[in-house]
Amino acid sequence: MTRPAAEHRWLDDARTMRAMRAIMAIMLFLTVLAAALGLATWTATRALDAELAGRLTVQLTDGSGGPALAARLRALPQVTRAEAVDRARLAALLEPWLGEAGLDADLPMPAMIDVDLADPTEIAAVERIVRAAAPTARIDRHATWLAPVRGFIATLAGLAAGLVLLVAAATASVVLLAARAGLDTHAETIEVLHMLGSTDVQLARLFARRIATDTLMGGAIGTLAALGFLGFLGTRLGALGAEIVAGIGLRAGDWAVLAILPLLFALMAALAARWAVLRALAKRL
Repeated sequence: MTRPAAEHRWLDDARTMRAMRAIMAIMLFLTVLAAALGLATWTATRALDAELAGRLTVQLTDGSGGPALAARLRALPQVTRAEAVDRARLAALLEPWLGEAGLDADLPMPAMIDVDLADPTEIAAVERIVRAAAPTARIDRHATWLAPVRGFIATLAGLAAGLVLLVAAATASVVLLAARAGLDTHAETIEVLHMLGSTDVQLARLFARRIATDTLMGGAIGTLAALGFLGFLGTRLGALGAEIVAGIGLRAGDWAVLAILPLLFALMAALAARWAVLRALAKRL
């Protein structure tokens, strides 16, 4: 039997290995789901910011002058689109609240203009132009309307990042406990190896390799399960066809980040095990 095989064998314990891999599979499953939530919500936040940053709605309460003001806004270099909302569209928006009976032909409605800007930083300048042309106009920034939604999505992204860090910390704690338990279990063997000339660094490398292997194998299983679940969930969300979920999704780069999480956790486990073993062996001297 070669030396590497012999060194590997004395650390093998079938039940311990299965338990370690099962724990790591669960940890990576939760981590991938939390990371996917964070990446998807972060993408949605950026998409929402880009969509709403340069958008305005101008409301003329007297109901007149909408087309003329829209034409004037379209002539501005800062404006890429200025469209007066027709009465039929406003009536369709109000129908769920007023009902068909409440939409009287003589019902006064404000004139509304949807405005898109080429540069969001020009929004204040366009607002000044609108107020100069129509002092009584009400100007609403779309970003202000949806600020609570944006804040909620950003909070979800932060929560997901916190969950990833929490699971990573829990994984490191499990690795430390496993390394110390392994030292206690194989204390006599370690003493023999010391007498045969093995150094603390060599012993720490053995433990780190064993734990990293278990973490990688268990983590790969958990990651594959999580990716499969995310794919299924994405299919179900896509079937809804709702605009509210249209901007929530994972890009190719996000899937790549999720796929390498087992490698990152295996590296973290190896470093944590090495540190724990070296520290414990140093205290025994």
